Amino acid sequence: MLSSSPHTLNPNPTFLTPMKSTTQTLNPSQNHNHPLLFSNNPKVSLSNSYKLPQNMTVPNCFSGSASTDQVSISGAPGSNNSNPESTLVVVSFYKFADFPDYADMRKPLKELCEELRVSGGIILAPEGINGSICGTWESVVNVLGFIQSDDRLKGLRQVESPVSPEEEAIHHGHTSGSPLAAGEDAPFRWDHVRIKLKKEIVTLGMPSVSPNERVGKYVKPRDWNALISDPDIVVVDVRNNYETRIGKFKGAVDPCTTAFREFPSWVEDEFQHAETYEVNCSGGSTDKETKSPNKKMPQKVAMYCTGGIRCEKASSFLLRKGFKEVYHLEGGILKYLEEVPKSESLWEGECFVFDKRVSVEHGLEQGTFKLCYGCKQPVSDADMEAPEWEYGVCCPYCHSSKSEEEKERARARQRQFETWGVIGGPDKGRRPVFKPDSNISDDKQQLSSTF
Repeated sequence: MLSSSPHTLNPNPTFLTPMKSTTQTLNPSQNHNHPLLFSNNPKVSLSNSYKLPQNMTVPNCFSGSASTDQVSISGAPGSNNSNPESTLVVVSFYKFADFPDYADMRKPLKELCEELRVSGGIILAPEGINGSICGTWESVVNVLGFIQSDDRLKGLRQVESPVSPEEEAIHHGHTSGSPLAAGEDAPFRWDHVRIKLKKEIVTLGMPSVSPNERVGKYVKPRDWNALISDPDIVVVDVRNNYETRIGKFKGAVDPCTTAFREFPSWVEDEFQHAETYEVNCSGGSTDKETKSPNKKMPQKVAMYCTGGIRCEKASSFLLRKGFKEVYHLEGGILKYLEEVPKSESLWEGECFVFDKRVSVEHGLEQGTFKLCYGCKQPVSDADMEAPEWEYGVCCPYCHSSKSEEEKERARARQRQFETWGVIGGPDKGRRPVFKPDSNISDDKQQLSSTF
């Protein structure tokens, strides 16, 4: 585990569950409402590393932010769901922290996610943790509890999104859309969790910019409309152009970046100071000209992004640059769409999300956009009617930038999926073993061996 660090993970952490009472002692003999909280459950066998105590105190949390606000978990005991054990939830979370021994968490966290069948992606870095995971609510609560057993990662900022019944069926394998059942259309690949080690949990390219030192002022979703309606405030969308293309707040400035690391350069260009420099005229004399700035540095800036994490760094960067008042939407667009009624909303369009839902609308309901697997950009129904659209290969946004060789490789991957239901064939990179009485055709055996 993390014994080499002064900050160690508790091998028997107190996991967090959404309960109304402040504290409650759970007994293993009364675990019918908590099927994954105890290692004697027949559906999951936790390793000794994660064996839970026979009696444990459950605090009133599953915190949606660093505050003490309680977050309601869909499918939790006491909800209207008739089978809370199988209810899925998607939770996006992050926390900036001084976390130099971040690599030590990767193995135990990955093992726990795999045992509990929690899928998604998590980034660990010296500056903290960032992730989005999907699983049954009990499993997700256990994983988040394990993460927060490290004191430095307590108070994760979280946003929960609902999962449709169709996505639940796909997650659990109840679908006929693929010869090998679950997978491609689920919010995340149901049998896989990726935990990556990186230099930053969100890449600005400036590790010296630390939200742990200073950050802008958080604005609750309920107060956001009043703030951005102020004529003296500049509202900036911190996301990338493929995200802003399908939705943004009314009147927001779009930096038109393709990656977050371009944001500092955009700020330099957009809000540069007036400069005086010398130019050579055609007659050879030297005159002085004033280079006009694009815009004067605004007194007040309000920023937003998908879940709030990019604004943490962007606001810290602006404060370093000398901006006086910097605000950002707490919980990001997702929290706003969850809490603010559509009738009162200033949001226009849909919000791009980094999973297979592609986009969400008010109430975090499933959006209408699909994903181009050639460039990972959102595409509308109209885009899919364009002549540049080829399913699994390219779309109007990437057709001209892809070579024929790249397109042919994409077509090969698509043929694999149409044949086997998964990319790479049923063996997914492993050497296939064929039995003499196999019913698989020779052509499919050859295709599987090839890939």
